[in-house]
Amino acid sequence: MISQIAKKEMLEMRRDGRFQVASAIVLGLLLVSLGIGWQQYVSVNRQHEMARAETREQWLSQGKKNPHSAAHYGVYAFKPKSPLSLVDRGADQYTGVAVWLEAHKQNEFKYKPARDANTLARFGDLTASSVLQLLVPLLIILMSFSSFAGERESGTLRLLLSMGIAREKLALGKALGVAGGLGMLLVPAALIGSAALVLASDSGSFVANLPRLGWMTASYLLYFAAFVGISLTVSALAKSARLALVCLLGFWIFNGLAAPRLFSDVSRTVHRTPSSFAFSQRMDGELKKGFDGEALKKKVMAQYGVTSMEALPVNFLGISLKAGEDHGNEVYDKLYSELWDTFEAQNRLQQQGGVVAPLMAMRSVSMGLSGTDFAQFRDFSVAAEKYRRVLNDAMNDDLKNSPKTEGPYMADEKLWSKVPEFAYVMPEVNVVLGQQAWSLGLLVLWALGATGMAGWAATRRLRAE
Repeated sequence: MISQIAKKEMLEMRRDGRFQVASAIVLGLLLVSLGIGWQQYVSVNRQHEMARAETREQWLSQGKKNPHSAAHYGVYAFKPKSPLSLVDRGADQYTGVAVWLEAHKQNEFKYKPARDANTLARFGDLTASSVLQLLVPLLIILMSFSSFAGERESGTLRLLLSMGIAREKLALGKALGVAGGLGMLLVPAALIGSAALVLASDSGSFVANLPRLGWMTASYLLYFAAFVGISLTVSALAKSARLALVCLLGFWIFNGLAAPRLFSDVSRTVHRTPSSFAFSQRMDGELKKGFDGEALKKKVMAQYGVTSMEALPVNFLGISLKAGEDHGNEVYDKLYSELWDTFEAQNRLQQQGGVVAPLMAMRSVSMGLSGTDFAQFRDFSVAAEKYRRVLNDAMNDDLKNSPKTEGPYMADEKLWSKVPEFAYVMPEVNVVLGQQAWSLGLLVLWALGATGMAGWAATRRLRAE
């Protein structure tokens, strides 16, 4: 009986011209967004690989120069893109894709695509994640708002119940019917999306991202299950199909449009960040305090057991530069940690918005598994900064131990090649899941709560009239 009810629901959907048109539009947008994401990922990834190889070659072939000059010559570090970023570009549009690593400075990230976007970008990018998070729930509402309310208005609900069909079976059959109709849309899109991932990445990268892909798929299924449950609940409780549609559209507008803006504004109000100018002014003020050079000289002379700087067996300039770097690093660690902690506090508050709007939880999980959220940007920034310090320490140590010459000391490729090429590995999926535990928990609660409410409404509150 359950399967018959589900088949009947799916048959009515296929016959409904409105469902066919809506499904075709959503599927078309989903496929177009996947194509755009695939093209952008392949293009950007290729550019990053070329730029990475070129910046390494420039570092190795910079010629003879003083090690400190080489530290100022610096290198670029490029944030690698995850193959799943073709589904959800997340914060990558705003955080930048490259950073210049040089002596004395922790620079801001450059090349932020959002800065080059046209006015149409204000309406949002067409990505697979935006289609899945906004349009698919709308399609679920259009598919299921009349599941019970429409049957009641047409009189068929009384007929079904008079035939002795258990309410539980009726509710489960309708839920499976909606799920089946949704599957006709999502399964082809999922297959095409998987093919795009395979084409966009090498075999090793694709296999490495399979756990992320699996968790992302499960998360979206929970999200869709929540909307199916909500839609069936409202349909069972509403007095008419029109009222059910109005209520569900109101929830969709709040979930997809109002809640993200509301919690974004609240998070920025509760956890205020300084302006770029104020942050730079504070940074400059802290850096100008410097360190005590005379105390450093006395400490070094005592360390080597000499009474004059000329008698030092090492180059004091390298030691002084290292001390300046250490002071700057303390300032950078303090101020950037405060700034990033504020951003993460804003993100946590927005994630908590998932209590009233499942989109907030889904968006956080989607960006996290795609490798495009702020937490993974921060992880890359920390790795790039560690590499900058390794490079600078290598230059300063070589200068410190350089032989005394009449002219300026010059190093060559032997020193440059001792600095390993920058390599970054994205966090393992278990790390991401730990960061997204709250949002994942909310998605589970939404799915279980909504389906439980649908079962209660269909079995306890459903009326034939």
